[in-house]
Amino acid sequence: MAATQIPEVVLESSNGRRTMPVLGFGTAADNFQPEVFIAAVLEAIKLGYRHFDTAAEYGSEQSLGEAIAQALKLGLVGSRDDLFVTSKLWPNDAHPHLVIPALKKIASVSLAISNLQLEYLDLYLIHWPISAPPGKLMHSIAEKDLMPMDFKGVWADMEEAQRLGLTKSIGVSNFSSKKIEDLLSFATIPPSVDQVEMSPYWQQKKLRDFCKANGIVVTAFSPLGAIGTRCGTNSILESKVLKEIAEARGKTVAQVCIRWVYQVGATLAVKSYNKERLKQNAQVFDWELSQEDLDKISQIPPHKLVLREEYVSANGPYKSLEDLWDGEL
Repeated sequence: MAATQIPEVVLESSNGRRTMPVLGFGTAADNFQPEVFIAAVLEAIKLGYRHFDTAAEYGSEQSLGEAIAQALKLGLVGSRDDLFVTSKLWPNDAHPHLVIPALKKIASVSLAISNLQLEYLDLYLIHWPISAPPGKLMHSIAEKDLMPMDFKGVWADMEEAQRLGLTKSIGVSNFSSKKIEDLLSFATIPPSVDQVEMSPYWQQKKLRDFCKANGIVVTAFSPLGAIGTRCGTNSILESKVLKEIAEARGKTVAQVCIRWVYQVGATLAVKSYNKERLKQNAQVFDWELSQEDLDKISQIPPHKLVLREEYVSANGPYKSLEDLWDGEL
């Protein structure tokens, strides 16, 4: 079977107007198994996937680097430049003096200290709008360790990382419209991307409209319900509305979700290690949802999976979920 040609979107605020594949392979999983993961990445590359989304928190950077090295050795891709790799800055490293060292752990010209064994990243994101004490990466941040981020200082270092060529583009993740608006007030390089939870159950219309007006690409995580993670749910794939649309179209519910994200103007990262589902997930670009389908999906009651109540504290930078999400709940 020939590899699927996945469309690309222009990242306006990056040097040379870089492009990014609209469909990425997500790598967040609670029960991470390197051998299974590497095999899935190689299969994904054979099927046409070129965008791979990782993060310091996921523990998948090193295995992704190994998979890419194998893909190059096997000739599955012609060069590193044929791939688009995204990673993220975790709160422990979200301090002005730590951004570039954190990025060099991932991608370095010397390669000697590179988890990903890559000379550069294509996209580097601030993972959450919060900081934690420097030091060892903490997946779970204690209430006493919640710290306000020095947004100006951190973003200045993100911009410097792009100028140095350690990453081709920079952006944010889990930022509300207000937080991006604040960032834009002092940024000299605007964020290219905001990666957020988005699915037919959490549609993010306000944020999508804001980002579109400001030339920022929205990337959806958990578009199928984040099955296989702590916050995952089967409710999206079991939705009666989505099942009816899928049956009428002769598609899977996952395909309907992915097509919906693409059709409303966003990009996405979706995780599957299953060859057939990987293939199906990429087969969404030669058909469309009707306006009637879109209207039905727009009426699905909203439900957000990732609230991050643990980032809310009377003594922390966010006193309530409203503060954290700036009313976008």
